Amino acid sequence: MGLKNAMKMMRKRRKFRWKDHGYKVRTLNLYAKSDPLGGANQAKGIVISKTQKEAKQPNSAMRKCCKVQLKKNGKMITAFIPGNLAQKFIDEHDEVMVERIGGKQGRSKGDIPGVRFKILKVNDQPLHLLWQGKIEKGRR
Repeated sequence: MGLKNAMKMMRKRRKFRWKDHGYKVRTLNLYAKSDPLGGANQAKGIVISKTQKEAKQPNSAMRKCCKVQLKKNGKMITAFIPGNLAQKFIDEHDEVMVERIGGKQGRSKGDIPGVRFKILKVNDQPLHLLWQGKIEKGRR
């Protein structure tokens, strides 16, 4: 380390920063590229089918989910249907609004394996108001 070594150290640091996984992901914007929502908070999609996922141990429930095809890029995702008997208000070919559930580091939350999204709205009607019985489902 000489007196005039600063430039060489800066060049070396710039070169070896690419070995750092966090720096590479941040700089190349890899999260938004691999994310089905494309970095957005919410997205609209069309319900393809309704499914049930078995909860992880020690729970033994069947979590109600549905396959959604996003409008913006055509990607297929699985979304959780929150609420008591809320799956009755969602039919195939309905337009839904989805958002992230909010698990750790973008992964699935709770005991639902592989499900990272939840449904907010069905045909522009808030889902929680539908299953509470406060509003009726809109016709499209």
